Amino acid sequence: MKENAIDKLIFKLGKLDTCSIANAVDSLKVRLQNEGFSGPGVISRTPGLGPMVGRAVTLKVRSSEPPMKGGFYLDQPDWWERYEPSPVPRILVIEDMDERPGRGALVGPVHACILKAMGFVGVVTSGAIRGVTKFGDIGLHAFSANLSPAHSYCHVVEAGGRVTVADVAIAEGDIIHGDANGFVNVPMAIAEKVREVAAQFRGREQRICRYCTTEDFSPTLLRRVIGIDASRD
Repeated sequence: MKENAIDKLIFKLGKLDTCSIANAVDSLKVRLQNEGFSGPGVISRTPGLGPMVGRAVTLKVRSSEPPMKGGFYLDQPDWWERYEPSPVPRILVIEDMDERPGRGALVGPVHACILKAMGFVGVVTSGAIRGVTKFGDIGLHAFSANLSPAHSYCHVVEAGGRVTVADVAIAEGDIIHGDANGFVNVPMAIAEKVREVAAQFRGREQRICRYCTTEDFSPTLLRRVIGIDASRD
């Protein structure tokens, strides 16, 4: 898929909620239904921002101990130079490699502003962020396992590799869709189909919910709205 087509697709996916996206991926049966979406521990810290969609940029970090040698830190020029050519919108996906992740935070208020200026729309980490209110103020999505007031010894140990966050395997360039419910890795090969099917799921759910507010509501008629054949019972 060409970059301009991906850009248009990402914009369209941003009109949908993550639950509908997850339903669509499940229905297309390209992976097991217990894979590809965020598990326990990592939650949205900015639930009021609505959907987040972008291409993954990956890092691995540690924070509980000092680096063995000079680290690759967010506030060094290497960071800006490395990711400037990558497609936007971007999502920074950070796997904290510590035995007990989230002791220190790599991204805080200043780095959040830098990321926003660089075309990032969100940060997803199995570790911690800090200065959480700044993220909401500037419209940068944040998903994390922990909040921390300090950086501790947080440093980058690998940039650009495959990471795992909240049981989701993510590689650079993957499409990530998230909102207050969590996040989903959307397979690129079926992303356009996911958009179409997700819109159908959401439309069906909206019709069901609208019917539930009507004066003639009844379980029997509800079955018809849902499309359940009563003769099967």
